[in-house]
Amino acid sequence: MKSLLFASALAALPVIGQAAETYVLDSSHSQILFSYDHLGYSTTWGMFSGFEGEIQFDQENPAASSVSVSFPVRSMFTGWEARFEHFMSGDFFGADADEMVTFTSTAIEVTGENTADITGDLTLNGVTKPVVLAATLNQTGEHPMAKKPWAGFDATTTLLRSDFNVGAFAPFVGDEVQVQISVEASKAD
Repeated sequence: MKSLLFASALAALPVIGQAAETYVLDSSHSQILFSYDHLGYSTTWGMFSGFEGEIQFDQENPAASSVSVSFPVRSMFTGWEARFEHFMSGDFFGADADEMVTFTSTAIEVTGENTADITGDLTLNGVTKPVVLAATLNQTGEHPMAKKPWAGFDATTTLLRSDFNVGAFAPFVGDEVQVQISVEASKAD
């Protein structure tokens, strides 16, 4: 019963002659926010936006759906150029600053009426580790302007910077990074 509504919402997405339907992220309405403690004085925020990704919805078995996302490290927005340059230095990303960040799901467990845990492999700074995103289905349906099927999701997770070899200045600068994700996706043409 706990997965019935979430499964129904995923199943409501149109599927024509195949088990899964491809949805592509709307880069203009998809963001990843991250925050961390700065010396106990403040919470510092950053963002990634304009990234690409794809969601596969499986009507018959929503847990068999999948998601993949990628974006360059250098697409990071910190709001302060000196902080950005420091993040791209040898203290943090260094030579890996030109690499892509990727997330590829490996499992989806439906946990409630409109929630699921999405487990996947996150590759950051040349390190690949499993992470779990606590995801919420916000809405599905026809987009009022685009006039095509659309879906929106939010997700959260917590990462340790040190797990990805970007843990400089921990524990003074928090090792834990809170991640908030909000994405919209449209049915592929």
